[in-house]
Amino acid sequence: MKKTDIDVWVADLRFPGWMDRWHQQAAEFSRLHPEYEVVVRGMDFFTFPQVLAEEAAQGRRPALAEYYFYASQVARDTVAADGSPLFTSVSKAIGDRTEILGEPVVLHDLHPAFRDYYTYDGDLESMPSAGTTSLLFANRDLLDRAGVSGLPQTWDEVTAVCERVARLDDGPSHAITWSNHGTFVQQALACQGGHFVNNRNGRDGRATKIDLTSKEMMSWVNWWQKLHQDGHYLYTGEIPDWAGTLEAFRDQRVAIRISSSNDVNYMALAAEMGGFTMDVGAFPHNDHVPYVGNAVAGTSIWLTNGLDEVTQEGALAFLMWLHNPRNAAQRHKDNSFVPITRASYELLAEEGWFDTHPHHSITYDHVNDFPAGVSARPAGGRPLTEGALFGDFAGAQDIMTHAMHDVLTHGADPLARFTQATAEAQKLLDDYNAWVSRVPRDVANIPNSSHRVEFWTDAKPYTAQDLEDVVPLNS
Repeated sequence: MKKTDIDVWVADLRFPGWMDRWHQQAAEFSRLHPEYEVVVRGMDFFTFPQVLAEEAAQGRRPALAEYYFYASQVARDTVAADGSPLFTSVSKAIGDRTEILGEPVVLHDLHPAFRDYYTYDGDLESMPSAGTTSLLFANRDLLDRAGVSGLPQTWDEVTAVCERVARLDDGPSHAITWSNHGTFVQQALACQGGHFVNNRNGRDGRATKIDLTSKEMMSWVNWWQKLHQDGHYLYTGEIPDWAGTLEAFRDQRVAIRISSSNDVNYMALAAEMGGFTMDVGAFPHNDHVPYVGNAVAGTSIWLTNGLDEVTQEGALAFLMWLHNPRNAAQRHKDNSFVPITRASYELLAEEGWFDTHPHHSITYDHVNDFPAGVSARPAGGRPLTEGALFGDFAGAQDIMTHAMHDVLTHGADPLARFTQATAEAQKLLDDYNAWVSRVPRDVANIPNSSHRVEFWTDAKPYTAQDLEDVVPLNS
């Protein structure tokens, strides 16, 4: 039988066994659909958007490509050799069908938070695959000693808990830590309803202006700085230093760590190694403004435009199969990713997964939940997890983290430093938009393809060596 190849290009997140799982899934689908051969190519996470654009310009392209969420604008702007958009809409390609080659269509069952993020002007452009949000992890033993019964849900409550921890005899050196990474800035702005860029965060048209001095941004930065000045926040001095903040939690040098929901497995193991009980709660929000919602992160899979009918049908069937309840549930078990569909969450619950792994349930519920005492977002507010969409998001994130580094370590004035950061980020955005407008484009120099230090996914917070140093790789 002549087989049709389905080429799938993905960024290798370098988790232990990450690409092995991809290859196993490819082989299993090919066994179930012997008329197809799924061929997965793992590519460098940092250079993936540039390499794919270069390959496409030479006429080489996959059927499916998985992009990290803040490269979504790059995916939308990437073109084929003839100058046409490289990708097409997943939802439009599927239409109103309920199955493809016998694989049930699951678009209707996607977690709303992730469906919203990858939807533009009512169109689900790409298929969310791995999903995360931000959570608060606490050392319950230390909080009990400090007389704290619950978990802090607001910034003021965090401050109050930090003050109680600081009064402990033989307590930790600091009360709280988190990595200096843009994902937490995104969360802080989202919970206040703040935007990074104009045109409704890039959702009503291409973003052309960026503002890193908004009231929402400065509220977060000033609160963060005060926690540090008061001796409560542990800053390791490195950007982003996921491993260093994990080690601090494991070694009980802090009582609280804010991190990605992807870290649930690692944090549970760190607590076990440290010999204490762990609690998990929501990312805290600003007490002094209405609570709006949460940001999400992760990856989505894009469908290449102009495929022949047989290849497109196979690619769409593979997408639906990847997201069937069993596969989506296993992805959650392996890497703590949010169960991407309602059916996968219900399967995990029916099997008792959340009974034996209670910390994992919040990774599904938290994204669209409101904290206690908050009944709804303000009337007319944007969807909770719509998020920002703009060019060189990664570069802007680098600039934010360096600005915060200067505030924390060099005593830089927050407003002055973030005003400077706005100018730097605006230049990156201008350069990106100028690159998009050029015909033909220089695909070898996509403006956001060179960020190798802080262009760092919260879905891949540690290198293999970091993990070896912090937790056993076979955990």
